[in-house]
Amino acid sequence: MELATISEHIAISPGVCGGRPHIAGRRIRVQDVVIWHERFALSPDEIVSLHPQIALSDVYAALAYYHDHRDEIAENLATDESLAEAMQLATPSRLIQKLSRPND
Repeated sequence: MELATISEHIAISPGVCGGRPHIAGRRIRVQDVVIWHERFALSPDEIVSLHPQIALSDVYAALAYYHDHRDEIAENLATDESLAEAMQLATPSRLIQKLSRPND
């Protein structure tokens, strides 16, 4: 796959998706496609079925971009996971708080 082909499908724009690589014209990040494919074990066809606003070629371009930039995407995922963990610690679940209180 030529770089030009990938650049038709993948964009990096300041102010869009936090400046992270995303499907051109959409707010679907490359890392989102990677998560759906690798962690949720969705095939490219299943991803398109669940997100019909993107084309199959977009999914394959996102996966190709990922394989060419593994370290960058892994770093982005780790940053996001750390932020999510910090937010969870800073804002505990009201349900868990309520359930942990002794009955009055």
